[in-house]
Amino acid sequence: MLSIGLTGGIASGKSLLSVRFRELGAIVIDADQLARDVVAPGTDGLAAVVDAFGTGILRADGSLDRPALGTIVFGAPEQLATLNAIVHPRVRAAAQMLEADAGTGTIVVQDIPLLVETGQGANFHLVVVVQAPRNERIARMVANRGMAEDDALARMAAQASDEDRAAAADVVIVNDGTPEQALAELDSLWEDRLVPFSKNLAARRPVLVAGPASIIPADPSWPEQASRLMARLEAAVGESAVAVDHIGSTSVPALAAKDVIDLQLRVRSLEEADNLTTVLADAGFPARTGGWWDTGHDFGGGRAGERWEKRFHNAADPGRPVNLHIRVDGSPGALLALAFRDWLRSDAGARQSYESFKQSVAHSHQHEASTDGYAQAKEPWFAHAIPELNVWIEQSGWQGSAQEH
Repeated sequence: MLSIGLTGGIASGKSLLSVRFRELGAIVIDADQLARDVVAPGTDGLAAVVDAFGTGILRADGSLDRPALGTIVFGAPEQLATLNAIVHPRVRAAAQMLEADAGTGTIVVQDIPLLVETGQGANFHLVVVVQAPRNERIARMVANRGMAEDDALARMAAQASDEDRAAAADVVIVNDGTPEQALAELDSLWEDRLVPFSKNLAARRPVLVAGPASIIPADPSWPEQASRLMARLEAAVGESAVAVDHIGSTSVPALAAKDVIDLQLRVRSLEEADNLTTVLADAGFPARTGGWWDTGHDFGGGRAGERWEKRFHNAADPGRPVNLHIRVDGSPGALLALAFRDWLRSDAGARQSYESFKQSVAHSHQHEASTDGYAQAKEPWFAHAIPELNVWIEQSGWQGSAQEH
């Protein structure tokens, strides 16, 4: 099952996309509807709200008087926090029950207005955010909802900023044109990414990057993308993770690289790594085994001629290639991955040397159908660089795993 979080600011077009997701075949879970359901008459949720705010928030028929409750919590952070502490856990529990009923191979979309505000992004395989220009949103609220402009501005101010939502998003759909344009963008996302992602999850099939290797200028969003992926890994494996690190070329600012995020999951033993195989596959990172890449020969993976064991996974998401290296915390391979990263971050000369070498190797392998030859051809650079790295470690006082972030 592929789990998608859908969110957006008020009047951005979230409902438009939610309806389209249903038309495309997704199971859509509406958090707003669940928020009403969990405080319906006779529920423990409504009883808890009455305990917190008094019987004045009830209508004559015993149902919740939402405007009356709104006058209490709006603009009162402590009161709002009390209400959220009652409603949000119940909504999440109800959503989890509905999601659990979805079958393998389905795509489940949770429509959550406050997804970013409540920090739920790591609970989904992907987060889709719909955005619209500020003035357009105000105009929609005034024209379509009969709101005064001041009220519209107050509603927007009470929500996360566009910048915060964009930072949490794996996909941003900008709804600044016609509805048909936004829907066409969603249709393309569905066919090109979500359906293949769902099929890969069901088959526990990793996405392998086709060749030839393409070195592109550094993307300043790589660290932010890595942070979202790391949060999902941490949420999936829990205490089994000693740490999750962003490693490889995309973790080094200003370093040209392949558009593949390398992550390192540090665990206490390889047995523990093997026990996580199913959990990681369900989280979107199925295992890849049986090739040269499983020996530790990769960026920060190990010295030439040595086999430093690890487990290797890739993303199932065709829209975001990921190499996930699982190593024992404190092992030479885990430490070397971190040391290489931090050395290249701090030494411009080493960084430039590595970038030039990568570009040369990529050019030499530009006609190949996979990236394996390119990756193996980089090994001599690593072997040559080890003495320089050791000098840097000694002179800088680098402390290994303490450098994780």
